[in-house]
Amino acid sequence: MTSIADTADEPRSVWRSIRRGAAFKCPSCGEGQIFRKYLKITDNCSQCGEELHHHRADDAPPYFTIFIVGHMVVPAMLWIEMSYRPDVWVHAAIWGPLTLALTLTILPITKGTVVGMQWAVRMHGFGGQED
Repeated sequence: MTSIADTADEPRSVWRSIRRGAAFKCPSCGEGQIFRKYLKITDNCSQCGEELHHHRADDAPPYFTIFIVGHMVVPAMLWIEMSYRPDVWVHAAIWGPLTLALTLTILPITKGTVVGMQWAVRMHGFGGQED
């Protein structure tokens, strides 16, 4: 089953698809849910029927997540260390849980973003042809 967006050979908006993926919505219609579990992409959109099983997000979402979380946590950690010089246990109590929480929050957002981008540029079978 393919969606209307696949039948018409119209260009797909990359930014709109990325925003929809980041919001956990189908990159085609923006209505159906893209995830069936925490990081499991649904095979087909429940609203428009768009096939989403083609995605190959693989290592990109964890890489982007590490990049984003690292650029948030490391400067904050250095600023706290230089400003207040807290004990090591304070750093461990703050930065470990914060890093874990940010990682678990941002990872599905980056995966949805990658899948939305792949759909928009017709990568990995999203354009009707397999790789």
